Amino acid sequence: MHRVTRILRPPFYLLLMAFLFCAGMPDALAGDTIRINGSGTCLEMMKPLMKAYGKVSRGVSFNMEKPLGSSGAIKALLDGALDIAVVARPLKPEEIARGGKLKPFGKTPLVIVTEKRTPLKTITTRELEDVYAGRTLKWSNGETIRIILRPNEETDTKILKHLSPGMAEAITKAHQRRGLMIAMTDPESIEAVSRIAGGIGTSTLTHVLVGKLPLKVIDLNGVKPSRKTLKDGAYPLAKEISFVTTDRLPNAASRFLEFVYSKKGRAITEKYGVLITIDGK
Repeated sequence: MHRVTRILRPPFYLLLMAFLFCAGMPDALAGDTIRINGSGTCLEMMKPLMKAYGKVSRGVSFNMEKPLGSSGAIKALLDGALDIAVVARPLKPEEIARGGKLKPFGKTPLVIVTEKRTPLKTITTRELEDVYAGRTLKWSNGETIRIILRPNEETDTKILKHLSPGMAEAITKAHQRRGLMIAMTDPESIEAVSRIAGGIGTSTLTHVLVGKLPLKVIDLNGVKPSRKTLKDGAYPLAKEISFVTTDRLPNAASRFLEFVYSKKGRAITEKYGVLITIDGK
């Protein structure tokens, strides 16, 4: 079996639980502190929302640690360590049985990104298949292509596999190739792509726009990823964004979600590449 280089992450879920239930818990409960976590993409979307909400609700503070991912955040929520989980996948039956409540919000283009100096503006599905399958190993300037993978079970990987049967096969082959990096979280993935010469991977339009990341967003089959192209079906790759709560939702967190779903909250997220998919939109 070929070895694959993994970008390891600390056990953020365990750290968060220790923080909240030990030294941090009294402060978290001492006022209107809203505890939020989720996938990296979703947490990036929350940053401008929290900033705007803080201007109109000055008594509220937010506790948002490094991203746990959708599954980690849902687990933390159901264990009482979070008030809100912002996720990129549906709830599993066992998560619903434990009291998880999913509220859809929108979606954002999943985008192909490269390191800034990569001589690429657009890529076809077939060319992308060749890159991931290892049939194309260098960019046009002679730079070695360095793929940053995500784990097989991650949402980004599943979305990219659905691009075509050939892409699903190519990603499977990529995971079997020697020496390719696997980034465990969204931030780790984009950080690796941005710093490694010839790097290529995935992110979301929202993550790139909010973070003002030093990445090049690549058109797919000549189509620029945007809210418009996602809405009209021209751009095929999308990552869902939903909120998960329980019956234990505090009033402060409930009011914040009302702001997120309000006209002003939606307008903020639309500015950063989110296509609202509720209320017939």
